[in-house]
Amino acid sequence: MFEATDSFGRKINYLRLSITDRCNLRCHYCMPEQGIVRRDRQDILAYEDFLHIVSAAARIGVRKVRITGGEPLVRKGVLSFFDRLSRLDLIDEIALTTNGILLAEYANDLKTAGIRSLNVSLDSLIPETFDFVTRGGALSRVLAGLDKAEAAGLKIKLNMVVMKGVNDREILDFARLSLERPWTVRFIEYMPTVKEAVWRQRLVSGAEVLDRIRQYYPLEKLTRNADCGPARPYRIKGARGTLGIITPMSDHFCDSCNRIRITAYGLLKSCLFSDDVFDLKPSLSKSAEELSQVLLQVIKAKPRGHLFTDDYLHASDFSMASIGG
Repeated sequence: MFEATDSFGRKINYLRLSITDRCNLRCHYCMPEQGIVRRDRQDILAYEDFLHIVSAAARIGVRKVRITGGEPLVRKGVLSFFDRLSRLDLIDEIALTTNGILLAEYANDLKTAGIRSLNVSLDSLIPETFDFVTRGGALSRVLAGLDKAEAAGLKIKLNMVVMKGVNDREILDFARLSLERPWTVRFIEYMPTVKEAVWRQRLVSGAEVLDRIRQYYPLEKLTRNADCGPARPYRIKGARGTLGIITPMSDHFCDSCNRIRITAYGLLKSCLFSDDVFDLKPSLSKSAEELSQVLLQVIKAKPRGHLFTDDYLHASDFSMASIGG
């Protein structure tokens, strides 16, 4: 069976697919307060286009597809799309990243449509802080959605972006969630996606997160597997769930990166922090076999690693909402 590898020998088997740039929140690190510039509807790929791309990607070894946004659940017809996507040959896993606002409404239908696992972005368990980070989101709706998703049998990962002076006092509160819930709670280092000169003042390193947790709980280091993604896995002794530490800034994981990203506009990115993009729209009329060769060419040009360091101000601004993280 064919497996795509880049020029550095990394196997590329994971596709992140942003199906919309719209979102019902305005999180500080993801989207400008006023939202993003609205594009014409015809600029956004149709579901048929996404299915064609995934079929082509499966031909070259992609086995996992994660649907992202924006907020994927705000797009009309999304359940039917998930159902069709889950029926494609060679795709082993369809996952969804969501902010959880609409999760209570959709949880059971997501399971029926073929979704098995969720990444839920949740940066605070304090209503006032959640309101600040999301610019007006209701924490109660997300918590209700998590309960519904767990009851529906969906596998849950919580993603907390740790921000010094904003939500870092909640690190232990999030860690405690893994004691009673069978969830994976992941702590993600803050990544600046705009030219923010003081971004390091927000950064709490993964090492510091672990140190804070270890002061109160004994941690067991777990064996990393494919389900961990970029996270280093741990478990509080005796906990039902697990913890994960994701360190894109202090200890990046570029050497093991196995993913490519496609935006809602049909732009293919082989690296989240690279300015290089490839417009797939002119190739969508090609057969799946021909399109897979286009994907393979971009994969071969995937850079060794990101350059998001102190010199990152040379890079272009981007909205995480338009790429899907």
